[in-house]
Amino acid sequence: MSYKRLTPCIFIDGGKAVKWFDDREVIAEDVVSLAKHYGEMGADELIIFDLSSSDEEHEESIDLMKRINRVISIPMVAGGNIRRQEDVKKILYAGAKRAMLNFSKHLSIDLIEEVSKRFGKERIAVSLNDFDALFKQQHLIEEYSTEIIFMHRLDLNSVMNVTQIPCVVVTDTMEQEEILKILKCSGVKGVSGMFISQRDMDFNSFKNICTSEGIKMTSFESMMDFSEFKLNSDGLLPVIVQDYKTNEVLMMAYMNEEAFEHTVKSGRMTYYSRSRKEQWVKGETSGHYQYVKTLTIDCDKDTLLAKVEQVGAACHTGNRTCFFQPVVGSDYDAKNPLQVFESVYETILDRKRNPKEGSYTNYLFDKGIDKILKKVGEEATEIVIAAKNPNPEEIKYEMSDFLYHAMVLMVERGITWDDITNELADR
Repeated sequence: MSYKRLTPCIFIDGGKAVKWFDDREVIAEDVVSLAKHYGEMGADELIIFDLSSSDEEHEESIDLMKRINRVISIPMVAGGNIRRQEDVKKILYAGAKRAMLNFSKHLSIDLIEEVSKRFGKERIAVSLNDFDALFKQQHLIEEYSTEIIFMHRLDLNSVMNVTQIPCVVVTDTMEQEEILKILKCSGVKGVSGMFISQRDMDFNSFKNICTSEGIKMTSFESMMDFSEFKLNSDGLLPVIVQDYKTNEVLMMAYMNEEAFEHTVKSGRMTYYSRSRKEQWVKGETSGHYQYVKTLTIDCDKDTLLAKVEQVGAACHTGNRTCFFQPVVGSDYDAKNPLQVFESVYETILDRKRNPKEGSYTNYLFDKGIDKILKKVGEEATEIVIAAKNPNPEEIKYEMSDFLYHAMVLMVERGITWDDITNELADR
């Protein structure tokens, strides 16, 4: 395995982040802010353990996972209190890349085949407390999952002789040398636990230490060296930045070699300021980070196209994009489907947060979930009726009505378009 990941873990108990290896001492009241902090400090992935003992607390933990997923730009693996297929479904729908089954419980062993066939083995991970569990359940684990989370210090070399499934090691050691030793094991894809989950952990700095030890740590690898690019007269590479979901052009900036290398290494867009004569990380002061999705060079190798996940506004004026001032041509209505859906959704969300007198949307929210569900059902029926009519205009009208009411339902239940598109993409 080429690249290794630093994966902090959060143990949730009673809606708070706690120390699991000790006495469940509360380390953070605000779990969502803690998760966001890890992502901003350079973590590659996040593991969430739900330690709840009741259905009510479990639902609270699921809600926290949803909120975490909305503020992080790194993958999330989550598990805990899984007793049935529905629990796996909720965790995946909350935004987890994988749901984690605890193989110290027979219920999880009985459940793995069912959930793997339902959601796909690539969406299932297994947590193990000892080597014996791996040896006894090796067939099930290899057939129905794609990741192992080891919750114990093990003889990792022996483990790798048993299975080729990538593993993450969650350890209570606070010794840096022990962490480095774990990362050097061939079958280990990442390390987690107390050392990695420290609040003041600077992941990028620790990655430098790992690199000096011959451990490859970056999530990205450039297929071209910076020297292969054609730079402008200032010795810089122009960069055009697009939103990865909508393809909206957000801004243009420049990179020198240092900024390019930092972008690839950190996963956050980093530029060179021609006016200040220095490197700068986009969002470092405003919080409006740009997380790298892809970097592509043009045919002449003189302009870079960056597709990013933009947090907040790209422009220093507060506008979403730097390109908002018309110069030539007439205005036109944006017809990008996702932009339209996002715009309508944001309007509905704003109505819920800031009620407006006489608003039909607020009328629905005031009446509650039963009224909203009744309207969704009625509009679905109208689509069926309209589809029997030869006039396609009726179908368009009824579909639009249905989608609007469906978005009201989405806002009411805390579902975003990201949740929907991620689910469709996974399918």
